[in-house]
Amino acid sequence: MVHQDFEEEEEMDASSTSHSLGWETGWRLYEAYNELASASGRFEGKVEAPAVVVVGQQTDGKSALVEALMGFQFNHVGGGTKTRRPVELRLRYNPDCREAPYCRLVSDSEPRVSTPMPLADIQAYIEAENMRLESDPCQFSDKEIVINVEYKYCPNLTIIDTPGLIIPAPGRKSRILQSQARAVENLVRTKIQHREFIILCLEDSSDWVNATTRRVVMQIDPELSRTVLVSTKLDTKIPQFARASDVEVFLKPPASVLDGCILGDSPFFTSVPSGRVGSDREAIFRSNEEFKKAVSLREVEDVALLEEKLGRSLSREERSRIGVSSLRLFLEELLQKRYIESVPLIVSLLDKEHRSVTRKLREISQEISSLDEVKLKERAHAFHESFLTKLSLLLKGTVVAPPDKFGETLQDERINGGSFTGSDSFQLPNKMMPNAGMRLYGGAQYHRAMAEFRLVVGGMKCPPITREEIVNACGVEDIHDGTNYSRSACVIGVSKARETFEPFLHQLGFRLLHILKRLLPISVYLLQKDGEHLSGHDVFLKRIETAFTNFAESTEHACRAKCMEDLESTTRYVTWSLHNKNRAGLRHFLDSFAGTDNSTPTTIIGNTQATKLPDSKSSNSIVVDSSCSGQSQTITEMRLVDLLDNTLWNRKLAPSSERLVCALVHQIFHGIKEHFLVSTELKFNCFLLMPVVDKLPALLREELDSVFGDDLDSIFNITQLKCSLGQRKRDLEIELKQVQRLKEKFREINEALNF
Repeated sequence: MVHQDFEEEEEMDASSTSHSLGWETGWRLYEAYNELASASGRFEGKVEAPAVVVVGQQTDGKSALVEALMGFQFNHVGGGTKTRRPVELRLRYNPDCREAPYCRLVSDSEPRVSTPMPLADIQAYIEAENMRLESDPCQFSDKEIVINVEYKYCPNLTIIDTPGLIIPAPGRKSRILQSQARAVENLVRTKIQHREFIILCLEDSSDWVNATTRRVVMQIDPELSRTVLVSTKLDTKIPQFARASDVEVFLKPPASVLDGCILGDSPFFTSVPSGRVGSDREAIFRSNEEFKKAVSLREVEDVALLEEKLGRSLSREERSRIGVSSLRLFLEELLQKRYIESVPLIVSLLDKEHRSVTRKLREISQEISSLDEVKLKERAHAFHESFLTKLSLLLKGTVVAPPDKFGETLQDERINGGSFTGSDSFQLPNKMMPNAGMRLYGGAQYHRAMAEFRLVVGGMKCPPITREEIVNACGVEDIHDGTNYSRSACVIGVSKARETFEPFLHQLGFRLLHILKRLLPISVYLLQKDGEHLSGHDVFLKRIETAFTNFAESTEHACRAKCMEDLESTTRYVTWSLHNKNRAGLRHFLDSFAGTDNSTPTTIIGNTQATKLPDSKSSNSIVVDSSCSGQSQTITEMRLVDLLDNTLWNRKLAPSSERLVCALVHQIFHGIKEHFLVSTELKFNCFLLMPVVDKLPALLREELDSVFGDDLDSIFNITQLKCSLGQRKRDLEIELKQVQRLKEKFREINEALNF
């Protein structure tokens, strides 16, 4: 008789919210939300139906509590990790399902498809998934197992059971478990971040100071404003309290311990009897009805034990927090309230979705009707003009394309397009380049790259010149064996200039080619944004892409070849007027070295000038010229003899000769660098950048003529496209009917609620 009373009480609890709302309206509301949850994955707007997400440690009795809330057992409960995929249970109270719950497993790939399955098969599927993930490197998956359940003991709830949180031991030996703990915590945080979800936070502790699960929950819900706290395994905690005051604090913890505005104002306390349902010897309960009755009996016993410990009867408010039935009633009423509050918003969202699907259907119909040769040619010509317009716009400058998606900082550009580095591998610091941290594209990026090239190459110094290089450059002439240091300087200067500047030429070409190639995806984005893109014609678009890429590569190669010709001409023959501008500059340059030549020192003796002559036998031979008129001529003659001895007849490299050669090499290197910078920038602007504006249109027009000369069906995929568009149209028509049906359902429910 007692069991019968419990059964009647539980059936009344399970259906209480449906009766309070009105049986017909309540049933329609839950069914509409159930259908909405299945279809929401395809909606443009974000639709999250209210649900309860259960969060707890691995041994907090999380899955057992979920089963008690449902009224039947379905999962693998026990020690260790038994839940490796979240299980979403869409529960509906149905008094006609008396013998067993009616379950349907929703397909992972197609949310609209659900397969009726016996409870035993559902259990086997969940256990198989857990075993599969146990051997998987990821160990866990955030993809829910979705089950629709109807039963006479079910509340009207959507419950998401998550994997249990893990607290691993520290140390290197527990690294695998620590990695699993982080994976579970990230999964749980992801699930509870949806603001429409109610968080059921389980704590298996007799002291509320310990916040093992709340530590994770409060990272997402710091005020616990959408969190319901539940203390599980109450039957094991009551015997631990020695004094009634301890029980009082446990049942109603002070605000200093539980800060925040938790749902329900205070925690709930539950107990679930141990034991599984089945027919084998290990089973405690022979049916789900027995399990349900045991849960109800456990609740009565917990109330009796608490009153015994307290020495008084529990108040009505206190009793409303004890037991699974109280928690289920609270959650169902709370969720129903959220359902009702969300109805007007969902009606508005479905109206928007209906307009969106209608627009897509109209566009698909127009696209199907335009699949004939004349219209395809017109669209191709329009695409050609729009594409060129977007390219020109990107070079001239625009802010339409988002920089965070298409822009590149200087660091990104160097990684993707190469950097300007010489033989010493030195790279210009970012802080020395204007706009280095800005994400640029198009003409702005081209200009920054060219500015970096000028700054890097313009700052290049002539590489060091060794004595060995000078001596090796002094070969044997075809008519005499004397030395020619001016020739040596030219040989060294042009060689070092060629070795230094040629790599920069290739680096500049590669960098600017990278920038030009980036114009293609940005232009496609702009075309899509303006509705001018030829979607579905992949073969045609691929040919345009190939034509643009080939044009950019061939143009860059031709431009670089012109620059190489110029570099070869300036490093093959030295024109002194190019490097010294005029003869006066060259004479002044050489005189400065002659005046500092230490090999012919002069001294003044009285009113006469004495010149020390280089002599192999005596280093102190002095010629004294007492004649003022002949003084200058004698000094000039002696300097000439000394110069010939050091630069023509003597192969022993004197310091003055070394300085002279080094100075000439630096002068030649500097002249080539100035010419290389100016000519290279000018040629890349004229023969790489400008052809995009004045030659690319003609090339693409030729490509279009070539396309139109081929089989249009193979180029535009007309047959295949008609087939795919037809299928897409049928899918949209089905989706439109579904949205229309949902819109009507929620509109009728909204009218019934406002009646």
